[in-house]
Amino acid sequence: MARHLLKASCETVHFGGFSPDLRPALTIESGDVVDVETYSGFNIWDQAPAEFLPPAFLDICHHLPAERKVGGGPHLLTGPIFIRDAEPGDVLEIKLHAIQPNVTVGFNAVRPGWGALPDRFNEGQLRFIPLDLDKRIAEFPAGSGIHIPIRPFFGILGVATADRRNSIPPGVYGGNMDNPELQAGSRLLLPVFLSGALFSIGDGHSAQGDGEVCGTAIETSMNGTIELTIRKGMTLHSPIAETPTDFITTGFATTLDAAFQAALHNMVDFLKVYASITEAEAYCLCSLAANFRITPAVNSPQKGVHGLLPKALFPHPIQL
Repeated sequence: MARHLLKASCETVHFGGFSPDLRPALTIESGDVVDVETYSGFNIWDQAPAEFLPPAFLDICHHLPAERKVGGGPHLLTGPIFIRDAEPGDVLEIKLHAIQPNVTVGFNAVRPGWGALPDRFNEGQLRFIPLDLDKRIAEFPAGSGIHIPIRPFFGILGVATADRRNSIPPGVYGGNMDNPELQAGSRLLLPVFLSGALFSIGDGHSAQGDGEVCGTAIETSMNGTIELTIRKGMTLHSPIAETPTDFITTGFATTLDAAFQAALHNMVDFLKVYASITEAEAYCLCSLAANFRITPAVNSPQKGVHGLLPKALFPHPIQL
């Protein structure tokens, strides 16, 4: 196992989406560890305070080459990372060892036409929110005494597919899942669609509620330490995650009802395979003990639901 440092630069980031045509930012072996740097706020940097703008980020904002702009989304991603021996049909396991903001301020934006209540809140708003990284809180609104715990995670963890994809909607490839359960200490499994997997990461969030209802979280540039391993002989059709306390299945669709049903179908299938119970028993167990939550309600045209299944239910550890 080797350890790599992947800094964000004009040569190692891409903007707006996923593409099979991007030159890899880094090539590694399965099982290697990567210390990765990401930046957020490419579209609003010119309105940001100085503490939001490290020199490397400013260089990207001014000089990112056209060929690294691959979609219409607002996200700046670090990658792609090419994992040797990864082939279509494999599974990529991402272990999230550490996640930490690399600046002391984040932003929240309301964009016209976006969010869960676009008719009620139809004017653009942009707010910069200081982060107290020692106390691990953010006060919002300023002076209110309301303290939001900092729980950093990466909103986007995804692999490339044969077609270019906008960075906004999530899917079976991962992408903009915006799942705040994916804290340090968790792991995510994604299907692989292309040789090398072409994994990218970014969209750091310091804090976010389920649903991300106004359209953004506290969006923050973020550093992380991740371990990338290719799993051969494992079949996976949709992202699965594991936290210290829960197994997570996901569902993405154009309506929340359909996304919920997809997450539930995936949970039933998970239990059939890993708990060795019948389909009917799995369905009932989901009703008795699983919890389903809205993930992104606002990443048009896809909405997301994730199901959490407590690991404490089982008499013996389940190994993914």
